[in-house]
Amino acid sequence: MNPVRTCIATHKRFDDAHLLRMVIDPNDHHRILADPGRGLPGRGAWITPELSALEKALQRRAFARAFKTSRKLDAGHVRTYLEARAASPTRERKEDRH
Repeated sequence: MNPVRTCIATHKRFDDAHLLRMVIDPNDHHRILADPGRGLPGRGAWITPELSALEKALQRRAFARAFKTSRKLDAGHVRTYLEARAASPTRERKEDRH
């Protein structure tokens, strides 16, 4: 059984296999990285892997709360990842599997 995590956008709880982990880039503390492989270091935040959830999280300023920072954060990498995932014909990419 996988751990249960809460989406920072919707506040709904899911098995972590259904959410995307994100972390702050260790080389640029203003940038959020998608971490589908869940191997990047640092505090993680979880989101439903859909663009609508990303938009909701940005509107709610959920990233600053989740990462416990007052910095302005750039979610462009996460947006690019989600756009590529949405455009994928199978919508399930190798790095999303456990």
